[in-house]
Amino acid sequence: MQRYYFHTHIGDDVVVDPDGRDLPNADAAWDAARLLARQLLQGADSDPQLLRAVLFVEDAAGEIVLEFPLTEALALAPAPEPTGGTRH
Repeated sequence: MQRYYFHTHIGDDVVVDPDGRDLPNADAAWDAARLLARQLLQGADSDPQLLRAVLFVEDAAGEIVLEFPLTEALALAPAPEPTGGTRH
């Protein structure tokens, strides 16, 4: 397991993740970033600045392993399941 830190950048402001999370690899960190982005975007109605936010994911050595714009989580949202019947 490796520790990954998820820092949120909103413009010039940075919310630092001091604890991080132990995850098996960078793919798992990407999945965790997507989930965190979706959670953060739930508050976007009250703070539209969140639509410009980016998660920077660092490993324990301080290397940035990925940048995840929160809006990317919107693009990756699954399509709604059909409920049956006709759709108008």
